[in-house]
Amino acid sequence: MEDQDKAAVEEKAEVSEKPVESKEAEKPEKKARTYGLKALVLVAFIAFGATILGAALLTNIIERKNEARNPFYRVVELTDETVDPEIWGKNFPLQYDGYKRTVDQTRTRYGGSEALAHSPTNADPRSVLSQSRLEEDPRLKTMWDGYAFAVDFREERGHGFMLEDQMFTERQNVVKQPGSCINCHASAYTAYKKLGNGDIMKGFQELNKMPYMEARKEITHPVACIDCHRPDTMALRVTRPAFIEGIKAFKASQGIQNFDVNTQATRQEMRTYVCGQCHVEYYFKGADKQLTYPWDKGIKVENILAYYDEVQHKDWVHARTGANVLKAQHPEFEMYNQGIHARAGVACADCHMPYERTGAMKISDHHVRSPLLNINQACQTCHKASEEELKFRAETIQTRTFNLRNIAMDALMQLIGDIQNAKNAGKTDAELAAARDFQRKAQFYLDFVEAENSMGFHAPGEATRILGESINFTRLGQMALRGETIPPAQQTAMIFPSH
Repeated sequence: MEDQDKAAVEEKAEVSEKPVESKEAEKPEKKARTYGLKALVLVAFIAFGATILGAALLTNIIERKNEARNPFYRVVELTDETVDPEIWGKNFPLQYDGYKRTVDQTRTRYGGSEALAHSPTNADPRSVLSQSRLEEDPRLKTMWDGYAFAVDFREERGHGFMLEDQMFTERQNVVKQPGSCINCHASAYTAYKKLGNGDIMKGFQELNKMPYMEARKEITHPVACIDCHRPDTMALRVTRPAFIEGIKAFKASQGIQNFDVNTQATRQEMRTYVCGQCHVEYYFKGADKQLTYPWDKGIKVENILAYYDEVQHKDWVHARTGANVLKAQHPEFEMYNQGIHARAGVACADCHMPYERTGAMKISDHHVRSPLLNINQACQTCHKASEEELKFRAETIQTRTFNLRNIAMDALMQLIGDIQNAKNAGKTDAELAAARDFQRKAQFYLDFVEAENSMGFHAPGEATRILGESINFTRLGQMALRGETIPPAQQTAMIFPSH
């Protein structure tokens, strides 16, 4: 009995202990299930958030890709007759906003225009002008004595003023300018088409023959979108016949015959050629005053002078010396082609119309201006230096060029004075011929740098060489007046390889 009782007690104890063990075991299991549920909720929340963010990112990417594929909304239909930039601006508002800002007047150290108040008159209704270069440097009046530029020559303003400033310059009062002047101061493409019944070359020839004020009636705008872009594809194009013929002649001098700029030039070349349509040296050829770029022998200054000598061209006879002299005209294209940027494949638009980002779109800044007014976009894309450093480098080049230009200018003034004195003293035309020819050379070389709007920056070495040779031609002219023998090798410019 005792054994049975003992066994029953032990069995009862075992039974009473079992529920206790079960409760203790349930606690970690519950905790594990709770932690697992929380983790599952957290993962689901993170996954949901990631899905939302991913969807938003994907939507943004798709939108930006669509923007890139469709860079503009076709609000209006553009044709080959749409000359008004404001209409183009309905499809391209960002570019048009930049274009409108070309009326800004901000001066750099060696260029650009100040906004000077002017009292409007019937002859000149402008209320703002740029500063007179003749007042800044009266020596220019002596250099151009007998020519219209000695009457009025002002600092160039932006594209927005190009037609207005040409129309109201005082030069119009002293010489009857031909319609040829319109070509580089207005949007002439539709006028060419109209005057030539669809043939721009014939229209170009007709426009050249007109008196300026008559040709002006065919024009409504300064340079416009249609002059550089096809309205259907926005592809760059050259519309100025003078450049089309000029670049063909230049390429022929390099051995490339029948060059068609609009089909054979690369897109990067076109980003320079559309600017080179106007920013060039030129002259008016023949009785019809056909605008011509003198590039048959090349585009360096000595090539151009050799061309002028061959065709016996002169712009005027110098009033003080009687020399048959030349006036250089803004040869930015020619000078740029001798510089490091051209050799590196950098186009005019890369610096003067640099790309900028607006949303997903990359557009050219149509606020055409000096890179020194936009160093961040224009220069620092390639040059990893501070704005202060890059501005210092550019202005150092310009200051050196300006100082050498002043030395050449002083030398030319001395030669002009010497020839004038010799003429007044009774020397014959035959005795003055050599000195006058050296004046022609010295003056054209100096003016080539003076008229070029970068103050040497486009090609520093070339600008220095040209000014140095101008000084040498002046020296040779003074030697000729004294009757000294000049070696034949020194009577012409030094010839360097063309780029």
